[in-house]
Amino acid sequence: LQRCVRLLLVPIHLLACLGLWGSFYRKVFPYVMAKVAPIYNRKVYKQKQELFSNLRKFAGPSGQLTLLEIGTGTGTNFQFYPPGCRLTCTDPNPNFRKFLLKSLSENPHVKLEHLVVASGEKLHQIPDGAVDVVVCTLVLCSVANVKQVLAEVLRVLRLGGAFYFLEHVAADHSSWTYFWQKVCDPAWKYFGDGCSLSRETEKELEKTNFSELHLRRIRVTPYWIPASPHIIGYAVK
Repeated sequence: LQRCVRLLLVPIHLLACLGLWGSFYRKVFPYVMAKVAPIYNRKVYKQKQELFSNLRKFAGPSGQLTLLEIGTGTGTNFQFYPPGCRLTCTDPNPNFRKFLLKSLSENPHVKLEHLVVASGEKLHQIPDGAVDVVVCTLVLCSVANVKQVLAEVLRVLRLGGAFYFLEHVAADHSSWTYFWQKVCDPAWKYFGDGCSLSRETEKELEKTNFSELHLRRIRVTPYWIPASPHIIGYAVK
């Protein structure tokens, strides 16, 4: 079945080899996410509200929270951040900018300090130990190197800072969900801007040198879709 999917994707694969698909879809993808992200946010609203409820706990000595969000996209997490939060946003796709600015105008309680066009693997513009909290939601599924992103997270976090995550992940390998994840993966990567359905993100988090890891598995409705299995939680440096 996966080979059949790959066969159907041959025209897109040829466009990708010519460098045409990526440049085209990078412009289209923000518009897709502007429609999809609010729907997804409503499904996980309670989970996100609970997840981000203790962000203030990691504020620095001044009492002000310095927060870095990796892969900010359209800015759907802004509503969950505490008032006065000093925010740095990063995303490798500059075409998200107008959607992000719209979200900022709708959430005046957060203060944008920096907007950086960069991938999660290359956060060179962020100094070592400069932030209290790093947030990453639905991003580790599509980065080129999860290990490298997590290494950057550790580098930019101050000692005692926290990394918050919400990611869809691979299902149990003996399940039908995992079967369909593997079947759909080739198409999902093209239409999800590099997103993988079967990534073992939990294992990478466990191997990273965090002092604490608070993680639990959840499923997001509808349960029959391949992207239903998720992990949610936070890790402390």
